Amino acid sequence: MKPSVILYKALPDDLLARLEDHFTVTRVKNLSPETVAQHAEAFAQAEGLLGSSEKVDQALLDNMPALRASSTISVGYDNFDVDALSARHIALMHTPTVLTETVADTLMALVLTTARRVVEVAERVKNGEWTKSIGPDWFGSDVHHKTLGIVGMGRIGLALAQRAHFGFGMPILYNARSHHQQAEERFNARYCDLDTLLKEADFVCVVLPLTAETHHLFNADKLALMKPSAILINAGRGPVVDEAALIAALQAGKIRAAGLDVFEQEPLPVDSPLLKMPNVVALPHIGSATHETRYNMAACAVDNLIDALNGKTDNNCVNPQAVNK
Repeated sequence: MKPSVILYKALPDDLLARLEDHFTVTRVKNLSPETVAQHAEAFAQAEGLLGSSEKVDQALLDNMPALRASSTISVGYDNFDVDALSARHIALMHTPTVLTETVADTLMALVLTTARRVVEVAERVKNGEWTKSIGPDWFGSDVHHKTLGIVGMGRIGLALAQRAHFGFGMPILYNARSHHQQAEERFNARYCDLDTLLKEADFVCVVLPLTAETHHLFNADKLALMKPSAILINAGRGPVVDEAALIAALQAGKIRAAGLDVFEQEPLPVDSPLLKMPNVVALPHIGSATHETRYNMAACAVDNLIDALNGKTDNNCVNPQAVNK
């Protein structure tokens, strides 16, 4: 008899067929208490869970006594209570490799778009304001040979450094939990403490997961260390930046601009002051949002679940120590 799994995210037909080759699949629209109650028997019997963008916490786990593996179609896993999963030796699988290049593209796009004021001046053209040769009030600033600071030198940070170093001749500063030999050898990247990076970088690119340590890491005091000409780019997790402090810094001219793909509340509220600032580029969390990458993420998540329920957690497992005890 095939193991039972709960699928709470739509999949392409071929990936759904692959999942159904291995498991008995119950498709649900979300993981709300109402949905769980409606499909109580399926949740109680499920050994696997697959989807994204829903909270997986102790309350849900209490309704899933047979669960052995949860696979998220994402690299981030802040929606999951990892401690609760680990306490029951439930594998948490994610997709850390397939979106690296695409998210690095998005970060570099935000660097270019904010520096050259692309969105702002494009809107001015559309509004009929381009009636003569443009003057300094339309000008942006160069990207090439400016200093790029990367906070979080993982796979995405490394891919961003490659683009910036080889494509734009940018000196690279980075801050991470430890020195990254490959970044230093390939891109002449310089490791420094966070305060030094903030003081020296022309662009501060945040590529951090959300943890208790990183929540509001970029607060008013940290933002005050940045140059008035500097630009903050965040494509990691929204709550890593104190949004109220960022708004205040932008309004006071303490930093020049911000390029944001993530926010403390998503979708971004329509009354957010960020949406009224011409020096803010706000994207709807599109870091991995290409047809190719989203398909590859879903395919990876399906394979991860198949592997995990067959006892293979060597790759893409967030909590292998808890699972393999």
